[in-house]
Amino acid sequence: MKTYAAPFEKYLNLADARLGTKALSVTDDWFADVNRLFQPTPAVWKEGVFDDNGKWMDGWESRRKRFEGYDSAVIRLGIAGSIKGVDIDTSHFTGNYPPSASLEACFIAEGDPDDATEWTEVLPAVELQGNSHHYHAVADDRPWTHLRFNIYPDGGVARLRVYGIPHRDWSAQSADEQIDLASALNGGRALACSDEHYGSMGNLLNPGRGVNMGDGWETARRRTPGNDWVIIALGHPGEIERIVVDTLHFKGNYPDSCSIQAAFVKGGTDSQIETQSLFWRELLPSQKLQMHQEHEFAEQIVKLGPITHVRLNVFPDGGVSRLRLFGKLAK
Repeated sequence: MKTYAAPFEKYLNLADARLGTKALSVTDDWFADVNRLFQPTPAVWKEGVFDDNGKWMDGWESRRKRFEGYDSAVIRLGIAGSIKGVDIDTSHFTGNYPPSASLEACFIAEGDPDDATEWTEVLPAVELQGNSHHYHAVADDRPWTHLRFNIYPDGGVARLRVYGIPHRDWSAQSADEQIDLASALNGGRALACSDEHYGSMGNLLNPGRGVNMGDGWETARRRTPGNDWVIIALGHPGEIERIVVDTLHFKGNYPDSCSIQAAFVKGGTDSQIETQSLFWRELLPSQKLQMHQEHEFAEQIVKLGPITHVRLNVFPDGGVSRLRLFGKLAK
């Protein structure tokens, strides 16, 4: 199993560029583009690489400030959500990192912030070190759509990770419309898995198709009896009508077959749900898989009624790029 540096890393990174997160404005990003903050891959160091403005850095870097004030960036999250914790990553920034940083947030149902927007501090100013991860838990259940990331007074940050639980207003969703209830954009999240040696379980729920093998969920080669699995919480209770299991990019390492169990879960912690999942009913009986392609299932689905969680079983191991669970909201 993957080990996390902070407990909240198990949640979705709401500030992932793959979800549509981007900076709306920035006071200064002379040396390095602010939108590099949201790249899903770890920051890299390129020895001896310079551009017209100076040393190329994988992150956001502003100029040395020669007047009062500080630098900041206004960010629109790809998906609204409540924040459980943040990681301010200064990897490769050594003599040019900010001494401190803070984070503010707001919720705007439609549109973007303006001069009249009221911001709420969700992370007071914290001290930073060079070439380091800075993990800070956030105890706040309110959903946010935008962030303002402040660095004092200037400098460079490699990545900003904002871990939390997606939020969506389901009151406007038609009960007759089929929707991917597992999608991260609709609030789906991966809770636990047997192994994620090569690729994160959360990648299964990202929008679009995977860009490469690293943009999926892949386990190590299993050398013991059994099979690998991942548990997913749907964004909203619903009845599943169509399933897509995509093995794009997985050619010599796709699972031989898969099955899906499901249940309507009321209460319980994530660890308790993991234990309960052993006894969930079968939503999709075992199906053979092929390499590098989408597999769509509809007639094979067992009608269980409304469900909230699924367990994808892969036999015996391997990689899956995406999992789509299309259905209608439970009435």
